[in-house]
Amino acid sequence: MSPLVKPSPVIEPLFAKSANLGDQTYEHLRELILSRQIPGGTAVPEGRLAERLQVSRTPMREALVRLVGEGLLERTNERAYRVRAVSTREFFECMQLRELLECHAVEKAVPLLSEKDIAALRRDLYALPQTDDDDMAHWQYDNRFHTFFAKAANQETLARAITQMRVVARLFRISSELHRKAEIDEEHLAILDAVGHRDVRGATAAMLAHLRNLQDDVRRSIEAEANPGGYRR
Repeated sequence: MSPLVKPSPVIEPLFAKSANLGDQTYEHLRELILSRQIPGGTAVPEGRLAERLQVSRTPMREALVRLVGEGLLERTNERAYRVRAVSTREFFECMQLRELLECHAVEKAVPLLSEKDIAALRRDLYALPQTDDDDMAHWQYDNRFHTFFAKAANQETLARAITQMRVVARLFRISSELHRKAEIDEEHLAILDAVGHRDVRGATAAMLAHLRNLQDDVRRSIEAEANPGGYRR
């Protein structure tokens, strides 16, 4: 039997209208990666991708270099890249760092948040679609939610660090079959409830529980793959 070859992802041309094609190409490629349309480990050859998106080599090269700097791509040779594959170890190290960063962000933000800000986060959470193909909508809200507290506390360096750690976590998740949208929504709501009551200790505890639940689900998934029959040792 011949080995199974993964088909190349279908990538639509980019019909850019503004002069800054580098920015448009970067944003387009970033969304393709984060929305699972280009999975982890997939080769991203500069020339072929420029032809598919119908852009010249210069904006394509600018976009690829930016994505390497962000940690979404890695260079394989002078003109070729691939979507970075995140190891299990790197994922857990990232999540442990996120515990420190995001609990600190919540602690700093709670006294500063307005009722309008909290209500907007809650409203948009309830408005999220609940169909099977809504992963990107949930990711975008999740990204906004987890960077919101650092930004609200005027901690821009902290917000950038959280964003970088979230890229690592997303790269790990887009290569896995683990999905827990309903649980994540409930945990976000628990954080917002504590924030709404100006309960700093409760809000940081809810954030910590949320981040650890994500890690526990990954551990269970790994254990299930290693022991598919559920045999006891």
